[in-house]
This record gives sequence, structure tokens and C-alpha cells, in this order.
Amino acid sequence: MAAPQENLAAHLDTNLVVARPEGLYCPPGDFYIDPWRPVARAVITHAHSDHARVGHAHYLAHTDSEGTLRTRLGQDINLQTLPYGEAIEHHGVRVSLHPAGHVLGSAQVRLEHGGRVWVASGDYKTEADGTCTPFEPVPCDTFITESTFGLPIYRWPTQAVLFAEIDAWWRANAQAGRASVLFCYAFGKAQRILHGVDASIGPIVVHGAVEPLNAVYRAAGVALPPTLRVSDEGVDAALLKRSLVLAPPSAQGTPWMKRFGNYADAFASGWMQLRGTRRRRGVDRGFVMSDHADWPGLQQAIAGTGAERVFVTHGSVQVMVRWLSEIGLDARGFKTEYGDEDDQEAPAASAAVQPPDAPEGDAGRPHPVLPDLPPEGEGDTP
Repeated sequence: MAAPQENLAAHLDTNLVVARPEGLYCPPGDFYIDPWRPVARAVITHAHSDHARVGHAHYLAHTDSEGTLRTRLGQDINLQTLPYGEAIEHHGVRVSLHPAGHVLGSAQVRLEHGGRVWVASGDYKTEADGTCTPFEPVPCDTFITESTFGLPIYRWPTQAVLFAEIDAWWRANAQAGRASVLFCYAFGKAQRILHGVDASIGPIVVHGAVEPLNAVYRAAGVALPPTLRVSDEGVDAALLKRSLVLAPPSAQGTPWMKRFGNYADAFASGWMQLRGTRRRRGVDRGFVMSDHADWPGLQQAIAGTGAERVFVTHGSVQVMVRWLSEIGLDARGFKTEYGDEDDQEAPAASAAVQPPDAPEGDAGRPHPVLPDLPPEGEGDTP
């Protein structure tokens, strides 16, 4: 009986990250990465609600995530922070955080132990947007990648093209005396829009869910134009007719919207690349904008790591695994409960993912992925 036990131990030792009911677990380090159930020690890639949850005894995250984590999870969480590239050692595992380019403070988690290097990317995008440190590929043996938009159809416009379209829409509405209401997620997209638009077109009004996060970005040194709340002194009907209004999707159809009269509305999401999504959202206009990598970005990021083995999480897992296998990589799915703001807006007709609509901040539903990576105790073979 001794030999099979030894073989099993050697087999399990190949994995620096395994699947547990609580989340992604590092056995030698005895900590989790973005766990979805309460644990003793959690390394957090970023502060979106599907990756950063309440109830953990100890949190480790990037320095720039402190403001958003404390705003969303509570000021008194037990939080340790690290700058990018600085390593700490825990139970013999060398841990460091590296830029993911997703939102402010977003990080890839690099794990080094026993001569092996794994990187858990969290969520990421590869084009710099000016509101967070740009993505950097981290060389590794094994890479855990998202695949929210892992289909060839998804190819984002450049920042310049995107904001030229938004500015032209806002300018035309202002000239016609109509407010321009742009639905976008309060953390990440709203700040990207603020940073990228031409603020000389008119005043900018934000929903109450957006302004606290604007304050966190400003405190981190991100340049954002002045913003107003509808309750601020001097905000009247004449001002609102020229304004750009940023509001979370949860504000759509609420009494708050009545303040803007005969407004034009739009939605900013990567899913706007698909026909029918704008109609399903019930808005006048859709802007293709995502804080996740598109298909070329995913390819670029994975190639940049030099990894020979890739685990693919939430999104178009089957398509990405197939493509990676065809180019000679050891690729398989990794089941998680992630699915942030873009995932929640996946249209029903999408071949990528098919969750129903959800209000802002709703997360944690499992997504249809390949169950190739077994739970802890079953090794790394399908």
C-alpha cells in the first residue's frame, strides 16, 4: 500500500493551486486566491464583488486596492497590502502581485515554490486606459486565465475610437438639449469614462453609487474631471439638459431617472458587440467597452507568459481550451464561481455565456465551464 500513497503524494505535489469548495487554494502556502466562501487567509486580485467578498479573517491585496476594498467590504477588514513586484514568503511560497490592467489595484498573483511558478491572473485587459497600471505579462510555468470574452468575435475598439464615439454622442445630445445618460458599472467603467471623455462638452453628473469610488481613484492620483450629484447646489434642469450622466445599470427605470426629462441613454459593455444586446437593454445606443481582454488580448497575454500549461476560468472556456490545445499547450478548464460585471450582462443569445440579467454587484453564480480540473485530492489529470 505504500507505493500508491507515495505516487499520489507526488501527483498532488504538481499543483500549486487546486479547487476546493471555498475557492482556489494553494496547498503549500495554506491560503486562497479570491475565495467565494469565508477563509482564514485570502489573496485578492481586485475589489469587484465576485472576487472580493466579506468574511475572510485576513486579506492580502495590492496597495491601490485598499480604498476600494475598505469602501466595499468595510473599513475594519484585516488588510495587508503590497506594491507591484514586491514579494513576501508564506509557508515557503513566494507570493508577489503584478499589474492586471483591469481596474484600480487589480493584480495577477505570482506563486513560486519548489522551482515551479504559477500565475493566477484574476481578471485583466491588455490595453492601457490611464486609470490603472497597465497589464504586464509574468513568465510562468502554469497560467490561470479568465475567458469572459474568449471568442474571435470580440475585438475592442481602441481607446481613441471609443471616446470619439462617446464624445460625438454626448455633444449631439447637448446641442439638442437632451441629457446623455450612460449606464456603466460604478467601479472601473465609470472612472474610465470620466478619464477619457472630453469634459469641455458640458457638466458631468454621477449617481450616488459612483462618486465614492471616484474619490478612491482621485486619492490614488488618477486624473478625473469634476463631477456633480443631482442634489448639488446649482444643478437645475438647464444644466442637466447639457450633461453627461453616469449611472449604474441598477438605476435604469428607477424614479431617480425622472430628473433628466427627455434624455438619450446608452449602455457601455463588451456585450454591445453582439447584435440585439442594445435592444435587450432597452437603450438608444451601445458602446463596446470592457475591462476584460478581447480575443486578441487573451491570445497576447497567454503567449506573453510562456506558460506550457493553462487553466481557463469563467467565460468561453470550451472554445479557449480547444484553441490552446490546438496550438500545443496543455489546456483545461478550471471551475470557479467568478463572473463580474461584464459576465452578468452576457446576453441570452451569446455563445460565450448565458446567465440572465442581474443587478449591479450580483455575482457568485457558477458558469458553465469544463470540469477538467478535479477538486483537491484527485491530482491534475482529467
